Amino acid sequence: MSGAPVSFRLNGVERTIDVPAETRLSEILRDLLSLTASKVACGVGRCGACSVLMNERPVNACLVMAWQLEDADIVSPEGLDILPETRIVRQALSAENAFQCGYCAPGFVTVLVSLLRNDPDAEMSQIKAALEGNICRCTGYHSILRGAQAAAEAVRAERSKSA
Repeated sequence: MSGAPVSFRLNGVERTIDVPAETRLSEILRDLLSLTASKVACGVGRCGACSVLMNERPVNACLVMAWQLEDADIVSPEGLDILPETRIVRQALSAENAFQCGYCAPGFVTVLVSLLRNDPDAEMSQIKAALEGNICRCTGYHSILRGAQAAAEAVRAERSKSA
């Protein structure tokens, strides 16, 4: 199949790639650009392991096709460090031993960073709603939710210090 050029920003860098229109973003990231933090598990948008930010919103990279990327701003898990909430989220999840194998961790972190950037006052019900598209097969969710709640509290504290 022949491709067509598509231009987008990836982790703050302008990129133009030539791929077939139906190429999944998850394939572009992992196979073409060697960015492997975004995982592929279900491949049909049910597990959240491939979560990335697209125009500041979490999306499943397995459901985004190349034709949808034109002029988009994509932040993969590798690029999350440019966002100040990322350090807080990672530390809080780590303190709660939120993950065992870690396969799902980049997706959870991506979604939590997005949530707390947009709603630092998120309560547990909003945290649960934001994470309902992410599956962890080995830890269970109590430690993840405790870490998410601690991250929300830490983001609020950080923002009140700088206000």
